[in-house]
Amino acid sequence: MPEVGAYDAKTHLPQLLERTQKGEHFVITKHGRPVAELVPVTRTDGEAVRRTISNIRVFRETLRKRGMQMQRLLKKGERLRNLAHQGHRY
Repeated sequence: MPEVGAYDAKTHLPQLLERTQKGEHFVITKHGRPVAELVPVTRTDGEAVRRTISNIRVFRETLRKRGMQMQRLLKKGERLRNLAHQGHRY
């Protein structure tokens, strides 16, 4: 990933945005130290989300047929909602 100084990033932001839109990534530095990354925005793939939800439903049905529940697979105090958001930054 190429590094770009903060001053150069400010001066050449339109060009950096054009390159980023085409898929390039940049590390923005201040006094030689990395402080930010300029990366393309990723779009949610609706079809992939639908497939994942379908797979979860199939998995839950498989567990149900075996007499199991997803809740019983979780550790004490663990919730499905928390697992869904694990690793997210707010």
